[in-house]
Amino acid sequence: MARPIVHDHLVQQRLLAVTAELVDRDGPARVTLRDVAAAADTSTTAIYSLFGGKSQLLTAAVDDGFRTFGESQRLAQGGGLLALGRAYRAWALEHPALYRLMFGGALAAYVDCSPTPAVASEAMLPLVESVAAAQAAGSVRNDDPELVAMCIWGQVHGLVSLELAQMDAPGTDWAGIYEASLEAVARAWAWAA
Repeated sequence: MARPIVHDHLVQQRLLAVTAELVDRDGPARVTLRDVAAAADTSTTAIYSLFGGKSQLLTAAVDDGFRTFGESQRLAQGGGLLALGRAYRAWALEHPALYRLMFGGALAAYVDCSPTPAVASEAMLPLVESVAAAQAAGSVRNDDPELVAMCIWGQVHGLVSLELAQMDAPGTDWAGIYEASLEAVARAWAWAA
């Protein structure tokens, strides 16, 4: 008789979310699989069954972050570059622990853990495609689309990272700063007629 599946997709998603939160709060070296299992209201057996071990769980959490981030970018892509920039910040503010896990570098210092290259690239593809579309429409300079995308990404990433790190004085208008920066980036890459 086959054993029933005990660890379903919901348990998997709960483990991924809890992992990001715990690693963000305590650091990867201090988080144990028991901590993760307890916080997700499951067992370490579920982790081993679904992921294999701690390194694989951390990689899966990072990959899942890039997947959901990529989905949010795809949904915003129809609105052009400004919409992508706004969606970038909205996703990061909605998932701060996951954002820091994906981009903070804490995992790389602890364990050989980085996103699966294809997953990370897929998440950034809407930006590159939107740059190419804007170039075809004549609204963005005809430099290498990947170069332009990386420059834009650096700008929005930097501001969001500062906001999440609370590098501000009380009452800082991050939404206003971010919007002004998006407009400045758009002007910087605009086609000079």
